[in-house]
Amino acid sequence: MYTVEIYKEDRRTKAGEKLSQKNDYDTDNRSTLEKSIKDQLQPGERYEIHETYVTRTSRVGNHDYQERYDTPRACSPSSDLFWSM
Repeated sequence: MYTVEIYKEDRRTKAGEKLSQKNDYDTDNRSTLEKSIKDQLQPGERYEIHETYVTRTSRVGNHDYQERYDTPRACSPSSDLFWSM
C-alpha cells in the first residue's frame, strides 16, 4: 500500500508550496503508480510516494508494530514523548 502526496506551488507560504492532495492506493506496483501519477500532474505540482505503513519498535515492551508513516511523534509508541505524557 502506498500514499501519494501532491504538492502545489504556492508562493504565499514559507516553503513555496502546499499539500493539495493525499491519497492512499492499495497496490504493490510502485512503478505503475508512479507512471499514472506523472500523467495526471498539472504544471507547478510535484509528488511524493511513501509506503503507507512502516514497522517501528515500541520503547516499552520492545515489540515491533506497524503504524502510518505520518503518525505524529507524540502519538507514536516508538517515541519517548508518547510515554512521557
